[in-house]
Amino acid sequence: MPRTRPPYPQKFRDQIVELARNGRTPSDLAEEFEPTATTTSGWLNQADRDEGKSAEGLSSDEREELRELRKKLRELKQERDILAKATAWFAREKGDVPPKSSGS
Repeated sequence: MPRTRPPYPQKFRDQIVELARNGRTPSDLAEEFEPTATTTSGWLNQADRDEGKSAEGLSSDEREELRELRKKLRELKQERDILAKATAWFAREKGDVPPKSSGS
């Protein structure tokens, strides 16, 4: 099972990105600090997107907005399903809909 660790603090990420932008390679930084070269490269790419230097992928703000919209969509679907079931139940109670048949 892969080892997991808490996320690195944003201040630490910013410092690593700054070092990389000042000429240090991700592999050099990986040897000196804990994050891998791949992780450092990902942070650099995300920083470029956040600052408008790259159009590939979503910025952090866009990612957060997408996460919130997906959460809201899940909630709305759940509410819709509850209302549909309640509507059907009330219709059966009022006698507007015949009861479900039991199999034939």
